[in-house]
Amino acid sequence: MAEKAIKNKDSVEGQEQKTFNPGDLAVYPAHGVGIIESIESREIGGEKMNFYIMKIIENNMVIMIPTKNVTSVGLRSVINKKDIKKVYGVIQKDNDNSLDNQTWNRRHREYMEKIKTGSLYDVAEVFRDLFTLKFSKDLSFGERKLFDTAQGLLLKELCISTGKDEKNILSEIEALFETKN
Repeated sequence: MAEKAIKNKDSVEGQEQKTFNPGDLAVYPAHGVGIIESIESREIGGEKMNFYIMKIIENNMVIMIPTKNVTSVGLRSVINKKDIKKVYGVIQKDNDNSLDNQTWNRRHREYMEKIKTGSLYDVAEVFRDLFTLKFSKDLSFGERKLFDTAQGLLLKELCISTGKDEKNILSEIEALFETKN
C-alpha cells in the first residue's frame, strides 16, 4: 500500500536506505519539512560519523541526523504530488470514533504517537479526528496544541508539494469536510 510506503519508521533488514544531498527537501517526523543544508563528518566516541545537517523551514531549527540512521528516525522525502489525493482521501474518510470516548490524555497520547511516525497519512488522521471532535466537545489545551501541530505539518508539506500557499490548501481541506456531510 502507498500509505505504508511513506511510513518508513522501522528499518527493514536489506531495505535500501534513502540518501539525501545538500539542497534536498526532507520531512523529519513531528518537526516537518526541512532542507538538507550539508553533510558533515564528526568524530563521536572515537568513531567518525557522517551527519545530515537539516534546517526545519517552519522555525529554522537545525537538526543533525546520522546518515546511517535515516530510516530508523523516519526521515523521508516530501510527498509526491500524485499522492496528495490519497492524503485528501484520509481526511474525507469517516473517523472510527473509538478515541472520542476516551479521556483527553489517552487521545493525546494516541495522536502524539501518530504524529511521531512521520507519516503524512497519520498526521492527516490526527488533523481529521481533532477537526471533527472540536465540533462535538471542547478540545483540551493539549489537544488544541496537537491540532495546531497536525495542521501545520499537513499544510507545510502539502504547500511545498503542490506549490500553493497555505490559505489555498486550507480552503481545499475545509472543503473536504463540507463534502463529507
